[in-house]
Amino acid sequence: MAETKAKENAKAALLETPIEHIDITAFDARPLIDAWRKMSFSSRDAARAADIYNRMLADRECSVILTLAGSTSAGGCMHVYRDLVAAGMVDAIVATGASIVDMDFFEALGFRHYRGDPTADDGALRRLYIDRIYDTFIDEKELQVCDHTIKEIADSLAPRAWSSRAFIREMGRWLKRHAKKPGSLIETAFDHEVPIFCPAFTDSSAGFGLVAHQVARMKAGKPCLTIDSIADFRELTEIKIRAGTTGLFMVGGGVPKNFVQDTVVCAEVLGIAAEMHRYAIQITVADVRDGACSSSTLKEASSWGKVDTVHEQMVFAEATTVVPLIASDAYHRGHWRGREPRRFARLFADGNGAG
Repeated sequence: MAETKAKENAKAALLETPIEHIDITAFDARPLIDAWRKMSFSSRDAARAADIYNRMLADRECSVILTLAGSTSAGGCMHVYRDLVAAGMVDAIVATGASIVDMDFFEALGFRHYRGDPTADDGALRRLYIDRIYDTFIDEKELQVCDHTIKEIADSLAPRAWSSRAFIREMGRWLKRHAKKPGSLIETAFDHEVPIFCPAFTDSSAGFGLVAHQVARMKAGKPCLTIDSIADFRELTEIKIRAGTTGLFMVGGGVPKNFVQDTVVCAEVLGIAAEMHRYAIQITVADVRDGACSSSTLKEASSWGKVDTVHEQMVFAEATTVVPLIASDAYHRGHWRGREPRRFARLFADGNGAG
């Protein structure tokens, strides 16, 4: 009993200070971006990226697609992405499953991420059931609640193949009734009919919940739900074809970056001439010299017919340091005001509530 109490106290001490998410509407980054434009190195690159994002928003023919990879949502940028959707500055999202489920959905359930120590004893953390993302801590028991909630949602849906986009929309519908933290990215996207795609959806808490769903259904001799990543690709390509002119705001690289860029090539395979992504910015710390897919430059993507190079900018910086500034600059410059909502969720049969 004493040992259990000691562990509980040690865990509580480590999970004491929550991560606070930055509010891009509470400060005006325009003076800093204006100053960066006159400087060199990453500051000038970031200023040019901000200019390109503003150009996307000012171009009334352009639809903006946000891609998310890495742990910036857990690290304090969660409300940045939500507020971009709420203001009509993003029309579709492609993300890792972790960004959407383990971070955003997790907090919508009432849980938090906590400030931690990157030099902490990971063996001790494991004994306390604390997961670490560099200097951010998560309660593993709470994360397992997230897993089981995904199973609960899956159990309530028709046992067929669903795109991740369709399943995440149902997560948004569920949050409208049950969220303990209103205004998550998932719920806000649901309200504004902004589709969210996670092409590697099961590489997250969603995977554990969906496996539990399938195992339980199989044991009961009942049909089960599955996620169709091909449907994701087809649906996102349909959005690209319908949108015409597109701009990419890419945070990190990985599957989301390549997935959204490949829609141009996919349209071509279908015999449809789709315009290359006209605008593109990417915030990354990845080194391009190893040929890694996630760190390939946007100029390299142009050789594949994916991205035009007239309005593109790589920014080699840690995303939590520059993304809030670029987003705040765009918010306060106001080119988003009067933009027509795309409501791309309506393109699909389940977008109006059909399931």
